[in-house]
Amino acid sequence: MIPDNYTKITEFLLKGFSEEPELQPLIFGIFLSMYLITVLGNLLIILAVCSDSHLHTPMYFFLSNLSFVDIFFTSSAIPKMLWNIQSHRKVITYEGCITQMYFALFLGVLDDFLLTVMAYDRFIAICHPLHYRVIMNPRLCGLLVLVSWIMSALHSLLHSLMVLWLSFCRNLEIPHFFCELYQMIRLACSDTTLNDMVLYVASGLLGGGPFAGILYSYSKIVSTIHGISSAKGKYKAFSTCVSHLSVVLLFYCTTLGVYLSSSGTHISHSSAIASVMYMLVTPMLNPFIYSLRNKDIKGALKRIFGIEVMKWPKVQG
Repeated sequence: MIPDNYTKITEFLLKGFSEEPELQPLIFGIFLSMYLITVLGNLLIILAVCSDSHLHTPMYFFLSNLSFVDIFFTSSAIPKMLWNIQSHRKVITYEGCITQMYFALFLGVLDDFLLTVMAYDRFIAICHPLHYRVIMNPRLCGLLVLVSWIMSALHSLLHSLMVLWLSFCRNLEIPHFFCELYQMIRLACSDTTLNDMVLYVASGLLGGGPFAGILYSYSKIVSTIHGISSAKGKYKAFSTCVSHLSVVLLFYCTTLGVYLSSSGTHISHSSAIASVMYMLVTPMLNPFIYSLRNKDIKGALKRIFGIEVMKWPKVQG
């Protein structure tokens, strides 16, 4: 049965980070700069992978997909926040809020799946190098990405449909800079027991499952690297995983920060800051992490633009 006050809901208020008028230009400038860097950096990764035939490999195929998803993940919330600051309005329509929540959840989970697929790719490359081209064929790579998209879309659709059946009372202020699922559930005045149960079960399965897969892949990778006799061979094998491992740690640490802050007493401020870390800071740093220490990416960008990419100090191995 649809709640009686369902049709009365037309908009929500996104409180953002601060109510102080003098801080709004500073917040706008910082987030606009970070957003532009994120979009530009990830577009450069996609351009390099698409334009250079040397990068038409499974690893860079997954990386270009990750960059593509990161652009839209960040774009699901930041442009609306910037518009609200610029227009001095904090309003978002009910339909817009549900849509924003759907895409933020969908793309965030998809990020998680893609990182898991990339860990599997590194596992095959290091632990089964002779069979790498056979196992990681174009059909399997495409299938892994397709399944990741479908599972993420269905997961997000489930939560969004369940939120649609919640009723909301007079308090329509969301203590966040975007319509985040947990905040929406907490804002409802109807029974949210089922929503909470589905949220925790889904978080355990779609969060813990991929993380367990990543841990398993890297346990095998570490074991294989440990068995390599030469120090140069160990360094060469491990260096292919450094960028991905850095992004995984950054993603999971910031995501964990969101859940820890949301379970605390001051959920509004700390959760919003933690969400910035995984929604904006992590996608912004990904291109730097993957390109500054990657000779293939730097070489591709040099061939495209005819310029040297920033050099990164070598680590002695």
